[in-house]
Amino acid sequence: MHDIRLIRDDPEGFDAVMARRGLAPVADDILALDEKRRELTTKLQEAQSRRNDASKAIGQAMGQGDAEKAEALKAEVAELKKTMPALEEQDREIAKQLEAAMLALPNVLHTGVPDGASEDDNVYLREWGQKPAFDFEPQEHADIAPALGMDFETAAKISGARFTFLRGDMARLHRALGQFMLDNNTREHGFTECNPPLLINEQAGYGTGQLPKFGEDLFWTKDDRILISTSEMVLGNSFREQLFAESDFPMRLTALTPCFRSEAGSAGRDTRGFIRQHQFEKVEMIVASLPENAADELERITAVAEGLLQKLGLHYRVMALCSGDMGAAMMRTYDLEVWLPGQGAYREISSCSDGGTYQPRRMNARYRPDGSKKSEYFHLLNGSGLAVGRTLVALIENYQQADGSVLVPEVLHPYMGGVTKLEPAA
Repeated sequence: MHDIRLIRDDPEGFDAVMARRGLAPVADDILALDEKRRELTTKLQEAQSRRNDASKAIGQAMGQGDAEKAEALKAEVAELKKTMPALEEQDREIAKQLEAAMLALPNVLHTGVPDGASEDDNVYLREWGQKPAFDFEPQEHADIAPALGMDFETAAKISGARFTFLRGDMARLHRALGQFMLDNNTREHGFTECNPPLLINEQAGYGTGQLPKFGEDLFWTKDDRILISTSEMVLGNSFREQLFAESDFPMRLTALTPCFRSEAGSAGRDTRGFIRQHQFEKVEMIVASLPENAADELERITAVAEGLLQKLGLHYRVMALCSGDMGAAMMRTYDLEVWLPGQGAYREISSCSDGGTYQPRRMNARYRPDGSKKSEYFHLLNGSGLAVGRTLVALIENYQQADGSVLVPEVLHPYMGGVTKLEPAA
């Protein structure tokens, strides 16, 4: 959501910012709606004021014995009562159109975001670790994992494509990863653990920006609730319609939740394996930050996500997303891409972003700076810390052995009840 005053003050500048997102000029259309609504608002105010004045004048005219004037005023009031509902309806309709146009706009981009059309134009920043060396040909997880308890066939019979049934030590390793990530975020980095609802209302979907653009990627219930596609949707909305003090910041939340995505726009992509599922688990990090500290907080949550990969011994690289690959609600994003030797490719495992004031504006979430009577919007940041399923995939491919077994990283041993290796079924 954007401040309409910024568009009024510099429509050409706003169009230039949106052009970096690939949008055609929009300021003129928005300002036309804005002007029409302001005209209607003025007409309504004038009509209401005249109705009130005329109503008072009726009593005065009657007190003075001027029946003719009183009747004329009564007729005027009656006419105003007839015409005002139409004006009110027009005002509501224009307001609705203006709100829809504003809600559909993406966030502005940080000046440091590189220009580009797609993920091919993302900018390499750094990497950690080295690609593992094998004395055999490494396999993809989809080929190794079924013998270890990753059951695609049973899930397909029960639920259809893009679902997986985990069994035995594979299920335990998946659970261990989530617990390890939560413990890391809460014990070492000061995040508050949350256990939020998995269903949200439509208003919350608009609050964090998944709506209106990504409605087709969401699963909806019959009573118009949404199964969360990320716990960002519910953790972010926990700040909605509240006024905070400057001393409340930073506020750091984390949660491990199932996430649900219809993957409407990914037909034919990652149909094998555990990479792109309709249901998956993710540990999310949400930070509410004062604007002046947001850049540092983005580096901080990125470092938290990197630290998890480093503890797991997984080689990765960090990429700065270009303008054409950015999420609509974000102004700046770093992607962490883990190396998958079976695929011979890097795959995204975490995105860490600063959304600026875009989401707080949509949620009416504010703070009052110390010594000020005026409230302002804070920044909301989010990061995956980490996507559990993709981390499981990375462990399987990076720690695979020639006999089809998979070693468990030492940092996870305390969570595995003595299991240090996943063995293929006999």
